[in-house]
This record gives sequence, structure tokens and C-alpha cells, in this order.
Amino acid sequence: MPPEARRDQPPDPSQVRARVKEFLATHDPTRLSRLEFLRARFDAGLAWVHYPEGLGGLGWPRARQPVVDAAFAEAGAPDNDPRRIGIGLGMAAPTILAHGTDEQKQRFLRPLWTGEEVWCQLFSEPGAGSDLAALATRAAGDGDDWLVTGQKVWTSIAHEARWAILLARTDPEVPKHQGITYFICDMTAPGVEVRPLRQLTGEAEFNEVFLTDVRIPDAHRLGEVGDGWRVARTTLMNERVAIGGAALPREGGMIGVVAGTWRERPGLRTPALHDALLRLWVRAEVARLTGERLRQQLAAGQPGPEGSAAKLTFARLNQEISGFELELLGSDGLRHDEWTMRRPPQVDFTGRSPGYRYLRAKGNSIEGGTSEVLRNIIAERVLGLPAEPRSDTNVVWKDLPK
Repeated sequence: MPPEARRDQPPDPSQVRARVKEFLATHDPTRLSRLEFLRARFDAGLAWVHYPEGLGGLGWPRARQPVVDAAFAEAGAPDNDPRRIGIGLGMAAPTILAHGTDEQKQRFLRPLWTGEEVWCQLFSEPGAGSDLAALATRAAGDGDDWLVTGQKVWTSIAHEARWAILLARTDPEVPKHQGITYFICDMTAPGVEVRPLRQLTGEAEFNEVFLTDVRIPDAHRLGEVGDGWRVARTTLMNERVAIGGAALPREGGMIGVVAGTWRERPGLRTPALHDALLRLWVRAEVARLTGERLRQQLAAGQPGPEGSAAKLTFARLNQEISGFELELLGSDGLRHDEWTMRRPPQVDFTGRSPGYRYLRAKGNSIEGGTSEVLRNIIAERVLGLPAEPRSDTNVVWKDLPK
């Protein structure tokens, strides 16, 4: 047994690696099935180590997670395919942890982390995208259940999801932010219809979802009735950090792909492109270091509005770097050979073609909050600038123009 750190003193990296080594000594990843191994890792508190004991964690600082993940990777242990379950990991889980009941945490967090149950997000609607609080999907009480009817759109991975985090209006007689309630929706329930949306890349990564008298038990409500907007802010702040604040090594992500092409193909270089690449490289490194600082702040609590800046920067950089890559490659960069859907749709900026990266990056300034909305958040909540004038904040929702 490795020496344990005191409760008031986080373990150092050597103690963390010793804890992983001890676990691997009794859980050989070559002898256990992938699911058996992941379940055991969760139960040992080595899933997301900053979560509480009994919920996949050990109450350690968030900064120890990369050490744990690296130790498992070095041992050849399977991971939980985070790209496939990113919505569950980055949005649903933190919200359930912050606002869920003990029963909800015990029921949902383990299969979410192991990837047994995929999650999606039923927030945006055709008339409520950037202005999410204007949503019109209704939830009406029916005994111990709720009946939900409405339409959601831009729902990534809905076609694979078992569960969804859902916002619905439970009271149209109050201003729009006050009458919303947050639910967990069973995507296999009667009345749920998922229709794929073909996007610019040729894939159908996201969908529109129609809800017709979908029955949701009150036990699957997160937070109090009418308090959904406050619960949703937890989701949205975590979403922006998940999208824009991911941990990367130096020259990781898109800038690493382009820098690799620059080194491998000297015939493409020109002085003007050299200067442009240097500027992008420096900005990517500044964004990476800023993201590291943001993650250190997260160790002290929930993410704040600063995560909006990380997501805004991520979107702009991805679009500029992917555009530079096409300019660097010339005619070779215009090819996009993945229209035939030969692989499952997923966001992967480093393992796909330059054409895919260029096209998919266009969505970065929309998903997870549009860049325009994020600039308002940064201006008001980070810089303390005067709020943009709004005339509908105190108007009863049913009286708003539709």
C-alpha cells in the first residue's frame, strides 16, 4: 500500500502513480474485459479523481487527473473513449454532481463514465438558439410524472444517446428565465423521435429531436421546479470549458497538425506563410497556457464566465488555423474525401482530412454558445462593462413575440 497523503494535503505525483500501480496489480487489463476494467477503475476512485469517494473519485485535486490518465495509458489500459461520450463527461456529469440527488448520482454517473450509456443535450430549439431562455418546449405535470412536448435541434449524438439533459418550460406565466425546469430524458421513451441533419462536412453528426407527450418521472428532475435556468448555467459553463479548455501538450491540437506539415513538406514554404504560421503558433501557445491557468482555477470550484473566453478563443483559432492549412497545401487542401460516411460521425480535428477540418471548424463559433453571445458574457461578467439593453427580461414568457 503506498503512503497516503493527509486529507488536508493532496498526494504528490509519485503517490498517484503508486495508487494506479497498486490497482493494476489486481486488475490486469489484458485479462479483464474492457467494461469490467472500466467499472473497477471507477469503483476504485480512479475515474475522475476530483469527484467524491463513491462516485468515481477520491476527492483529489483536478490537477492529478492527467497523472492518473498517463499512468493507465503507459500500462496499455483501455480508456473510456472520451470523444464518444464527451457530452456526458463534460456537461451531464458535472451538472448531476452539482444538482442531482444521491439516487441520481448513484444511478447515472458510473455508466456515464464507463461509456455504457451515451448522453446528449436537448437545449437548443428552432426559435431558441442563442436566446436559449426563450425555449418553448413544454412540460406539464401529470401525477408523479411530466409530459413533455416540443422540438429540439442541433442535438449532437442524439442518434446514439441513451439519456439526454433536457430543458423544458413548466410555467409560461412568468418571465422566460424563471419558468424553466431541468430534466433527465430517456431517449428510448415513447414519443421521442430523432431525425438526422446533414451538415457541411457531409456527415450527420447532429439531429433534430421531436418530443410528443414524452413521459418523464419527477425522480428524473434535476433541481427545483422553475429553477432550470440556474441548473443550466452549470451545464453551459462546463460545456464551454470542455470545448475550449481541454488539456493539450505544447503544439497539441490543430496547430501541431499544421506545424507537422510545415516541417515535412519544405517545398510549401514561403516567407509570408512562415510569418503567418509563427503568429498562429504563438497565439495557440498563449491559448494553451491560458487554458492551463483556467483548469487550475477550476480546482477551487465550479467554472465561471472565464470559460467563455477559452471557448471563444478556441473557435477563432481553429477557423484561422484550418484556413491557413488550406492555403499552405494549395489544391491538395481542397480535397475532402469523406462524403461517403465511411466512418462513424465524430468531431476529430487531428485524425481527419484538411478539408474536413476546414469545414467542421465553421461550427465552432456556433456550438456551445455563439461567439456573439460569449463576447457579451465576457464583457458583462468578466470585464464588468454595462449590460446590453434588454427589453424582454421581465416580460411574462407567454406575452413575448413568437
